[in-house]
Amino acid sequence: MVGASAAAALAATPAGAGAGAKPAGTDNPVMAKVSLTVNGQRRDLELDTRTSLLDAAREHLHLTGSKKGCDHGQCGACTMIVDGRRINACLTLAVMHQGSEITTIEGLGQPENLHPMQAAFVKHDGYQCGYCTPGQICSGVAVLAEIKAGIPSHVTADLTAPTQVTEAEIRERMSGNICRCGAYSNIVEAMTEVAGRPA
Repeated sequence: MVGASAAAALAATPAGAGAGAKPAGTDNPVMAKVSLTVNGQRRDLELDTRTSLLDAAREHLHLTGSKKGCDHGQCGACTMIVDGRRINACLTLAVMHQGSEITTIEGLGQPENLHPMQAAFVKHDGYQCGYCTPGQICSGVAVLAEIKAGIPSHVTADLTAPTQVTEAEIRERMSGNICRCGAYSNIVEAMTEVAGRPA
């Protein structure tokens, strides 16, 4: 009898209202105009409001250095520097950053003019396959800026003293950037050299 009732209910359902049918008015994306300053250049885009900052950079601005790893904010491959702070670009919508200053790996340096952090990664073999490297480098630059600004971390022992660049600080702050190849010790060496301490 249950089967007959279900069949009758299904027969009474209007065409197109079954499983997988879209609610009325959702066929077209909601578009918005967004102005960003990316790597020092103003970029005006019209984007679906659901577009992540990562997808805006990769798919619309063709800046493919930042990688889509997990797409859940767990690996750090998409790290960019936004208004001086590092963020996981896969977790934020582009429309949330109207007028923001965004730096991707392409904005830090180019092969003929490397940023000191990029050069240190090369020197200390801080990359293996290279997939996570853009996010690691952007995070590394921002981490050193955080320490210089005196922003404490979970492992900062004395909140009243100037924050120091230590291996523990670097490892804690970089823990959101995953390297499946295991180049962590080389990354720490690269960052400590850029910070002005012997690697």
